[in-house]
Amino acid sequence: MSALISRLKRPIILAMLVAIPFLYAPIAKFSDNHALLINASPSLPNWAFWLEKHARIERGSLIFFEPPASRLVEAHFGEGAQLFGKRVLGVPGDVVSHRGHEVFINGRKIAARLDETRLGIALHKGPEGPIPDGCFYTGTSHQRGLDSRYAEIGFVCRGQILGSGRAIL
Repeated sequence: MSALISRLKRPIILAMLVAIPFLYAPIAKFSDNHALLINASPSLPNWAFWLEKHARIERGSLIFFEPPASRLVEAHFGEGAQLFGKRVLGVPGDVVSHRGHEVFINGRKIAARLDETRLGIALHKGPEGPIPDGCFYTGTSHQRGLDSRYAEIGFVCRGQILGSGRAIL
């Protein structure tokens, strides 16, 4: 039995080495299009999300994106790129308007704005008017969520978006 194992060891190892590229390609392709994300923010109720990098984005989709670099984002979330996860509330062609602190999309109230963050940093009114092609208006049900209500985030456009996700935990 040990002689048989000794004789087969080398061909088995060679076969495994030949098989590695064939096994790697599907795994690499899968990871090009998917990711597992962990949420540390209280603005979303779940803590784990399955991300599809090339999924279709529509109203209600949960998207993950890089916010614009700013003093405010750095003060609240630290240095370096932080992924934000928000719901898509407005899609290209929808019209955003503000009346006082209330925010509307296509005439329907979707949120209210605050004047400052919990750290006392001033917040500024977000974009108004038609949402441009390739961009989205994002939000969260969390009152203090940092989203498109504020100029510091604004419309979220394709170049910032990593993908669309769904909660798994």
